[in-house]
Amino acid sequence: MKKYRFLVLLLALIWISGCVQRVYTKQNSALIVFKTPTYRYADMGFIYEGKEEIKVEIYSSGKPLTSMKLSGGQVCMNTLQCMPESSFNARVLSRHYPEGLLRNVFGGRAIFDKEGYTTTRNGFTQKLYQSGKYDIEYTVLNRQIVFRDTINDILIKVQQQG
Repeated sequence: MKKYRFLVLLLALIWISGCVQRVYTKQNSALIVFKTPTYRYADMGFIYEGKEEIKVEIYSSGKPLTSMKLSGGQVCMNTLQCMPESSFNARVLSRHYPEGLLRNVFGGRAIFDKEGYTTTRNGFTQKLYQSGKYDIEYTVLNRQIVFRDTINDILIKVQQQG
């Protein structure tokens, strides 16, 4: 009888733990622009940061327009199935981008192992160029993040709200 109770209790705990929501340590509202050759979103949204995950939600007229989760080497968008970051980069951004690029951009952290990194008074700038692959200007200043790749026609802009 004790084994039966233990088993029922264990199964109940496993079932309940599956329903626990993710804990985000940081939440910011922001004007988010996500423009690639295949996707174009620009509206207010939220960026949620957790220990191992970043979630970006963009709203239009108060209704969710798109959601993107970046965690564990996976990217999940509401219009796409979850896929490895390398596949997402190749399909949506550029196959020449390293994994972790989107997490770093939305988190306002340096990309490409700080290559081309210059510290400014209120942030930093990175300029990266590789002929035929990318021409990136990435700036993090105050509460604004701008990632622009002119070769691949990509713009990611985050203007955090007060």
